[in-house]
Order: sequence, then structure tokens, then C-alpha cells
Amino acid sequence: MALPQLTDEQRKEALAKAAEARHARAELRANIKSGKVTLEEVLNSDDPVATRMKVSALIESLPGYGKAKAAKIMDELGISATRRVKGLGARQREQLVEALTK
Repeated sequence: MALPQLTDEQRKEALAKAAEARHARAELRANIKSGKVTLEEVLNSDDPVATRMKVSALIESLPGYGKAKAAKIMDELGISATRRVKGLGARQREQLVEALTK
């Protein structure tokens, strides 16, 4: 599938929208890290920023968790490395909360 040809105005709008989305994700990650937002709130949220976040990024946002621990937990729970929060099943959400709130 060929990429659509965008006008300069459309390209600027798309770049601005992408920058805004990156900023919103960064802000959410910072709120998770500081404890203002809990894991359960993100998993149960209908916010598009939260639902489109990768599970690995969510885990890495938690204090004390890095790439290695996140990968280990996701592997143990059988969650794909490319899975996003919206794509988690109810059982995977429960297991994730249980594993990360010990």
C-alpha cells in the first residue's frame, strides 16, 4: 500500500498531532512513575493515551522496573512484547496487577 501524498499543511497537522501524542504519553509515564496514577487506573482507563500504550512501556514506567524486569514479567504471564494495554484480556490484567503489586 502506497503512502498518501500529503500537502504541506496536512503534513504539519500530522506532525503536530504526533508530537502532542508523544507529549501525552510522556506525561502519563511521568505520572505513573511519581505515583499520581496507579497501575489499576491505567489498565481500567478508557483514555486513548492509556489504552494505546504498550504494556512493556507501562511496566517500565513503574518505579523499580526496567526493560529486563518488564520483559521477564511479560514472558512469565504470556504477554506478547508488542501488546498494548487495550489488547489485554481480563485474566491478563488481573495477573499483571497481581504480579506488580506484591
